[in-house]
Amino acid sequence: MKKLLIYSVLIACSFGFKSEQQYRKVKNESFQRGEHIEYLVHYGPISAGTAVIDVSPKVYLLNNRVCYKVDVVGKTVGAAGVITHVNDVWRTYIDTAAFVTHRFYRELEEGPFRRKEKTDFNPLANSAVMNFVEYREKDAPEDYKKGQKTFTIPNYAQDMVSGYYFLRTIDFKNLKVNETITVPGMLEDKLYNLQIRYLGKETVRTKFGKINAHRLVPIMPENGLFSGESSIRFWISDDMNRVPVKIEADMFIGKVVIEVKDYKNLRHKFNFVKE
Repeated sequence: MKKLLIYSVLIACSFGFKSEQQYRKVKNESFQRGEHIEYLVHYGPISAGTAVIDVSPKVYLLNNRVCYKVDVVGKTVGAAGVITHVNDVWRTYIDTAAFVTHRFYRELEEGPFRRKEKTDFNPLANSAVMNFVEYREKDAPEDYKKGQKTFTIPNYAQDMVSGYYFLRTIDFKNLKVNETITVPGMLEDKLYNLQIRYLGKETVRTKFGKINAHRLVPIMPENGLFSGESSIRFWISDDMNRVPVKIEADMFIGKVVIEVKDYKNLRHKFNFVKE
């Protein structure tokens, strides 16, 4: 009887270990719970919007895995808010050990357009289920578009927010100039491979001082929003934080610049250049 009990425990444990081994292990030394970063969006000389990124001080359990919860809130300000009102919330639950998405949530409020969306990921089964509702502000409830879609996803698929945090785990010192990083991703019902070209180091001026940074350029496909393959450029601090300190985007309406406005609870100090 004792042997049967021992064998049962060993078998159960072996299945448990087998499941855990299917998850990769990614080391995070760049950020911590409670991190808070604010950005200001400029369109020429005009302040057009703000973006706030918060890593919750708590962790959450999804798919029996411990997860970070990260919220991104973006909204228009000033004259831009009068022309086109935007108030978007993007939320992701990221596996603290494997850096894969377990849940992704969006609530979009852009002019009269509204969309609520929740996607639950099952990384071990390579599947995701998205539930959504979409409507315009004055639509009657019966005119709402609702649906559920199930997808097959690639290994280590990221949403737009978790992909940004995964990039912060990469050691850029091992990359060569013009080397490309590929991150599998998913947005709504579309799967894609986001390719990002590494362009080396540059010094960037911020409101807090100059800082050494790594320059990265996502390789953009043809689209109606951005102008050209290298239309987005961003700079990640060359220190242990690996925080995006500046982003430039060439859009068909003109150039948009996003810069760090404020920050709290970084895991490491910013390595500003001494002048």
